[in-house]
Amino acid sequence: MRPQPLATVLRLTSLAVQGIRPFVLSKELIAASTVPLVLSVLAEGENYGYALIRRVRELSGGNIEWTEGMLYPVLHWMEDEGMIDSEWQQADSNRRRKYYRLRKEGRKALQRQQEQWMAVHETFAKLWKTQPRLT
Repeated sequence: MRPQPLATVLRLTSLAVQGIRPFVLSKELIAASTVPLVLSVLAEGENYGYALIRRVRELSGGNIEWTEGMLYPVLHWMEDEGMIDSEWQQADSNRRRKYYRLRKEGRKALQRQQEQWMAVHETFAKLWKTQPRLT
């Protein structure tokens, strides 16, 4: 569990004060990117659902906003597909949380997703005359 960096909080607060909202991705793009994003975040280490939501919000600068109602069905599907495992654990706050971790099949799926998304990214970069960046 990582707190939001101060720079992100200040940026989002500054935009809100100015009445500017970060752009919102389409539902279709959010749906298409959910599995590779979950796999990528879990490649950093095991985590629980709400922490996944916060991490993606942090990484996207607030542009990707998942809800629990959207994420948990995806996590259950990924578990059924053998990509991830889950385990109930007691948190420091004495609250039980379901932690998710990548399985071998999830690592393979992540590799395939990376290849596919990079192909799309590189195609857009050529069309838009920009260089792909991995950072």
